[in-house]
Amino acid sequence: MSKFNRRTMLRGALGGAAVGVGLPFLDCFLDGNGQALAATGQRIPVRFGTWIWGCGHIPEKWVPTTTGTDFELPADLEPLAPYRQQLAFFSGYDVKLDGVPNKPHVTGCLGLRTGIPVPNENVTAPTLDVLISDEIGQGSRFRSLEVSTSGIQRSYSFRAAGSANPSEVSPLALYQRIFGEGFQDPNAATFTPDTRTMVRQSVLSGITEQRQALMRELGAGDRRRMDEYFSSIRQLEDQLALQLQPPAPVENFTMPDAPPETPLDSDIENVMVTHRLMAGLLAKAVQCNQTKVFNVLLSDTTSNLRRSGSTTTHHTLTHEELVDPELGYQPQVGWFATQSMIAWAEFLEAITAIPEGDGTLLDNMLILAHSDCSIAKAHAVEGIPTMIAGNAGGRVRTGFHSAGRGDAITRIGLTVQQAMGLQVERWGTRSQETNRTITELLA
Repeated sequence: MSKFNRRTMLRGALGGAAVGVGLPFLDCFLDGNGQALAATGQRIPVRFGTWIWGCGHIPEKWVPTTTGTDFELPADLEPLAPYRQQLAFFSGYDVKLDGVPNKPHVTGCLGLRTGIPVPNENVTAPTLDVLISDEIGQGSRFRSLEVSTSGIQRSYSFRAAGSANPSEVSPLALYQRIFGEGFQDPNAATFTPDTRTMVRQSVLSGITEQRQALMRELGAGDRRRMDEYFSSIRQLEDQLALQLQPPAPVENFTMPDAPPETPLDSDIENVMVTHRLMAGLLAKAVQCNQTKVFNVLLSDTTSNLRRSGSTTTHHTLTHEELVDPELGYQPQVGWFATQSMIAWAEFLEAITAIPEGDGTLLDNMLILAHSDCSIAKAHAVEGIPTMIAGNAGGRVRTGFHSAGRGDAITRIGLTVQQAMGLQVERWGTRSQETNRTITELLA
């Protein structure tokens, strides 16, 4: 075994003073399979993300006609052909309403993400990305990162009712948040802790006793509310502690350039540019352990996307455009659905462009991509199109199409949580509750 490891310093003397230079992330630091650090046996971390597009799909152009591994990609899935073996497609899985009114474009999205039917955004349970970030998010600078690419500041990542994790809408603001103040280049030769970080950490440490005393005095309801507040404090404490330690070197990492300022609106040409910039920044952030969890909103669930020069949105078209009698669907609505899948393919391109271990970043990720409904004109929450990308470090199998035939969509969420290491046997409420995983997905 090599006597060098990822924390080795090359030490010497210069002018009578001791000097040291850190090593970059080298192949010899990995085991023979390229899956773990050879010196410690610690595996390359598995990351999780979600990717949402609004207003569903055109079933004739999206749903494969056969299940299993031997299926043809319909027209709207053709942009995903390069990633076919790293994707699993799910059709026919439903959000069960149990008499709860379907609030268009909200119930389907949050029912999928929380396991319960919800008539509005008063979420009564954490979304699954928050459950997963609580499990795997420690040890990274940001517990999660949220972005919205169509100029609207919205997020479907909730810890509790009324507390959505805020999203960044500007690529430049996202860059500054990740790679601006507080960022430490993992491959820099030297490391100097920021004295301002040390002061901030001391201030937070100084209120620990008062915080504990306050919690002892509060009733159960107030303790829950304060615990939500202190969760953000604890996250900040963890972030500050990480900034006081030298980051581990990262193989193949290069500092990204700051993106240009871009129009932040719903013109689909601008949205596609914004999305590509944000995809590249998120890939870099995940690569250098700034976060292990992210949430991407291509378009709001009431999709505000519009063609250049038009004020009519994708969502408006789902209600007002006539169905073409020969095609059997709304052609302009279909065009936006196709563009959403092109954007999804471009996101995967940014992730797979980064090598990691003996594969790419995507091999060590699990990304859940979904919409808010199936047929937007009807606001249907039956058959919401859903995909899994990545192999989660070997924990999941892909390259197949699964038809739910009316099963609760929580089967997908339960399987995803188990694949990400959560000790959960059942998930959801009432008709949404399930203990059935999708066995062909779990490796």
